[in-house]
Amino acid sequence: MPEPSYGAFCFGDSAVTAGDLLDGGLDWVCLDAQHGRWDDARVLGALDLLQDRAAQVLVRVRALDLGLVGRALDAGAGGVVVPLVEDAADAERAVQAVRYPPRGRRSMGPIRAAYGVLGDLAAADAGTLLAVMVETRGALDDVEAIAATDGVDVVFVGPFDLSLALGTDVASLLADDGPDGPLPRVVAACRAAGVRAGAYAGEPARAARLRELGFDWVAVTTDRAATAAGAAAALDALR
Repeated sequence: MPEPSYGAFCFGDSAVTAGDLLDGGLDWVCLDAQHGRWDDARVLGALDLLQDRAAQVLVRVRALDLGLVGRALDAGAGGVVVPLVEDAADAERAVQAVRYPPRGRRSMGPIRAAYGVLGDLAAADAGTLLAVMVETRGALDDVEAIAATDGVDVVFVGPFDLSLALGTDVASLLADDGPDGPLPRVVAACRAAGVRAGAYAGEPARAARLRELGFDWVAVTTDRAATAAGAAAALDALR
């Protein structure tokens, strides 16, 4: 089993805060362009500011779209998180968007410092992370095939949307640790395929529970939560 990897989702548009989270020891940050304030210009600006650590900066794109994925990667992101992947066919489309030919359909067009330089595309592919999100009943039903799709690195559970889709709540989803439970099924599929089992926690208690269930790539906090916790800790130290 690989060493656990811990990250944070950034919903606000502060590149400085994203860098601060990495300074705090997190393995990665994800700029959330689906639910957060990140547009093309903000993503590009953040990656310019964090260019020495761009491999640790991911972008959750708004949708499974060749152009959106390409824009994020051309800006220098170390990888993408693709939402609402419904089945193995969607996972394959995500791979096609992320990987260069012959494996995929990604266009060559970097817009950061490497512009105009034809590098080692195989190395670029190997260094680009693809996380596909399982957050619907259909995706859960096809999770074994999704995880086994060549070119997928992480199967990433969105527990809030998945619990809604299954007609339950997050607490009940996390509590179900039976072998046929939704989250154990995702972990088993990832183990069988040799890919990371990822999930969004958003706060440490849920992260600890996800680790108990076998997830090894976990979003443990958010920019807002970490900032608020830091301020609260500073005040508590003075009281």
